Amino acid sequence: MMAAGVPPGVLDELRALAGDPAPCAADAASLPAAPGAYLLLMILARPLSLRLRTLAPVVVAPGWYVYAGNARGRGGIRGRVKRHLRRGKPPHWHVDRLTGAAEAMLAIAFAGGDECALVQALLARPRFHAPVPGFGSTDCRVCPAHLLTVRPGPDIS
Repeated sequence: MMAAGVPPGVLDELRALAGDPAPCAADAASLPAAPGAYLLLMILARPLSLRLRTLAPVVVAPGWYVYAGNARGRGGIRGRVKRHLRRGKPPHWHVDRLTGAAEAMLAIAFAGGDECALVQALLARPRFHAPVPGFGSTDCRVCPAHLLTVRPGPDIS
């Protein structure tokens, strides 16, 4: 697990969104195969230039990020997260560009959860904000983005 460099309190804050501590892992094998939502906590060590078909070109700064996704298809949360954690995959979703460049990743599962509810709960806290409007949420009418930056510093929740 990559908890060593995570800003203080962030992992507990993310896991607590489920009410009970949500399962969290650096590999998909221990995550539920049930449908639901998940958060990917990742760190980018270097700036990442992105050119996405549906968004303006952007440079994503180094730092900690949280991506919220859903997993309603075959394999559920385990299957979707397994794909995200795999290196060298062809990019399909916006987040694939980040997961391919991330130095480390950790997944948190929310069986039966909703990605937009997770994003809204995080945006209500001062530690999180959406740095790239529309990232991962081009089909969402509620959220400004499904990628959030984790502001550094002490636990400010």
